[in-house]
Amino acid sequence: MSDNGIILVTTDNIPGRSITKVMGMARGNTIRARHMGKDIMAGFKNMVGGEIADYTKMMAESREQALDRLIEDAESLGADAVIGIRFTTTSLMQGAAEFLVYGTAVKLD
Repeated sequence: MSDNGIILVTTDNIPGRSITKVMGMARGNTIRARHMGKDIMAGFKNMVGGEIADYTKMMAESREQALDRLIEDAESLGADAVIGIRFTTTSLMQGAAEFLVYGTAVKLD
């Protein structure tokens, strides 16, 4: 559950709750560009192996920002929950990617 009370789940239902109305699709996204200096360090890390911490941090921040935007969208629809949440990424151009999260905004009993 998010801090503001909207329930977020990847499942198509919420145990113990009934869906009374489908409000529509809720979505949130962010587009991030890589930093050239960090790319050089990532290239070195790629040669020796291991986690690229800067990119892990960037993806985590992107995921949280996209989720925040999903919650804002669900609130604007008057939803109590978002079910069937899915995440996806898309490369838009070299060095930039979109992080998208979407699901079905619903009202609960």
